[in-house]
Amino acid sequence: MLEKVLRVNALYDFYQPLLTPKQQEYLNLYYLNDFSLGEIAEKSQVTRQAVHDNLKRAEHALEAFEEKLGLFHKHEVRLSVISEMRALSGHLNSEEREKLDSFLSELENLD
Repeated sequence: MLEKVLRVNALYDFYQPLLTPKQQEYLNLYYLNDFSLGEIAEKSQVTRQAVHDNLKRAEHALEAFEEKLGLFHKHEVRLSVISEMRALSGHLNSEEREKLDSFLSELENLD
């Protein structure tokens, strides 16, 4: 379950603007603020089933966006490559390592 929560949160970070306002609200309340289905239903004046269905649609939408655009996967690959480059930078002199670290930091902050 924790793995699912982490994945939904990560995908939400990338694709939030592509979701409907209601999907954004429900995902935010459920995954980020730890509201229960019942609490969201009460707050939104809908049934628990409506909340559940909307959450499932939003999760499917996030996965569909990722399948088509692959932004999260590219982000993970980029971070992995950056990590490997940092590990290899130990063979450089301090000036070269400092310059490389600066470039790698820029790459990390592209998202």
